[in-house]
Amino acid sequence: MNLAKYLEISKEVREALENNKPVVALESTIISHGMPYPQNVETALKVEEIVRENGAVPATIAILNGKLKVGLSKEEVDYLGKKGLEVTKASRRDIPAILASEDDGATTVASTMIIAALAGIKVFATGGIGGVHRGAETTMDISADLEELAMTDVAVVCAGAKSILDIGLTLEFLETKGVPVLGYQTKELPAFYTRKSGFKVDYKMDTPEQIAKTLKAKWDVNLKGGVVIANPIPEEFAMDFDTITNAINNAVAEAEEKGIKGKDSTPFLLAKVKDITKGKSLESNIQLVFNNAKLASEIAKNYCEL
Repeated sequence: MNLAKYLEISKEVREALENNKPVVALESTIISHGMPYPQNVETALKVEEIVRENGAVPATIAILNGKLKVGLSKEEVDYLGKKGLEVTKASRRDIPAILASEDDGATTVASTMIIAALAGIKVFATGGIGGVHRGAETTMDISADLEELAMTDVAVVCAGAKSILDIGLTLEFLETKGVPVLGYQTKELPAFYTRKSGFKVDYKMDTPEQIAKTLKAKWDVNLKGGVVIANPIPEEFAMDFDTITNAINNAVAEAEEKGIKGKDSTPFLLAKVKDITKGKSLESNIQLVFNNAKLASEIAKNYCEL
């Protein structure tokens, strides 16, 4: 396998991995598609700073000029932020064409997991995972994130499933694929903007050490696939459950009217929710990512010590 032709790991990340130091993978779709410039770049660099402050090395992942990049420079983060929506939102299916055409791609949860695994990174922090979309029983609209979690040995720290999804069906899909859903200090799966969803996680975990031991046990016995680590948004930044539910229901109805589906549905719905909540949902989004970066760093540190 001629991986060296495609994979570029930064010096800092490579040295950390070679010396069994904790590394946390970070996605790049949040930079290109998550928010406007320069707020997107400021947020991405702040997430990296939080990872460092908590004793780990950040590895922001993207595809640039046909290379799988693990660990971006500030200039590369800025480039992605300025290019914004012009960058292809790259999931598993998009990687070969982007590599072959020497193009750029912002990585989703699925593609970040793939590239992190190629580099040997075990822990990844993001906002929320994709899942089964509402009405998927007729549209078959199911995020590639779920299949990736079934196949790829990377733990994903998130604030649960995005609340625009059918959370019950998302959990059913993960159960079928044998993906453990661990709640950090919670028995209930958080729903991105809110700490509650009405659905239970598989196991409540009280410490980062307990989570790290669970990851090690899973992969030591060769149980393939990832783990969802659900970390509720901090109380002070959580949104009112009824307010956010109504906003999402209105956004979903508008998306159906306009025939918006597939990979276009998530950015549309998140943008509509932001408008309906007068920007409060974006601030919540940023804060939950910061919170996930902190927990991911703690888990990565504990995993390296096992």
